Amino acid sequence: MIKYLVNYTKRILKNIRFRNEFNTFLRLASQKNNRFSVKWRDRYPCLDDNTPNTAFDRHYVYHTSWAARILAKTRPEYHVDISSDLRFATLVSAFVPIRFYDYRPANLNLDNLILERANITRLCFEDQSIASLSCMHVVEHIGLGRYGEPLDYEGDLKAIAELNRVLAIEGDLIFVVPIGQPRILFNAHRIYCYEQVIEYFRDLKLVEFALIPDHINENGLIKNASQTFADEQSYACGCFWFKNVHCPNAIE
Repeated sequence: MIKYLVNYTKRILKNIRFRNEFNTFLRLASQKNNRFSVKWRDRYPCLDDNTPNTAFDRHYVYHTSWAARILAKTRPEYHVDISSDLRFATLVSAFVPIRFYDYRPANLNLDNLILERANITRLCFEDQSIASLSCMHVVEHIGLGRYGEPLDYEGDLKAIAELNRVLAIEGDLIFVVPIGQPRILFNAHRIYCYEQVIEYFRDLKLVEFALIPDHINENGLIKNASQTFADEQSYACGCFWFKNVHCPNAIE
């Protein structure tokens, strides 16, 4: 109850400040030419943006930036992404042709970007046919019904099996999931421990592991974080770059 009253009071004060700022701005506008109409009925209050720093989703800003830098380094002929962040696909398509597959494809048109429908548990690709592949912050959702897919306790394992199946020899896989103590937060997502992910891709070589930890740190994204540190997290973001060279579990 106390927290509610505090938040309610803060909201009232923000609205009072908004009205005062509008009146001040209206007076400033009246002293200039009439380039724009300024009327109370046209107000559009944005009351929560006056902060010392710009807020952002650390998982999605850091992991997509990390993946984009990998593709800038590997420069594949084209890259296949399975249902990751759409903003990642649109931006990276500026320098690498992207084929983006989703259970719920977006209605979007850009050069170097192909969008098609796919079910990650039954991908339409031939065995070992994809040389550059990513699936980021996706597998943890599969089978929980959140996005309209059928309920399936092992939906994530089926998706992982498909990623392993379609990755070409010498191909690169960029894989991202939540990391911490293994559990399911139904129907949102699963959280994996580091060793689980390594085991699921045991036939691939780990090129790089990066971690976006629970708590903000000066590095933001920690490359080559230890397994112990990763497993101490609650809901961190684990970023794995694998290569299909039949040299399992070795870091370059």
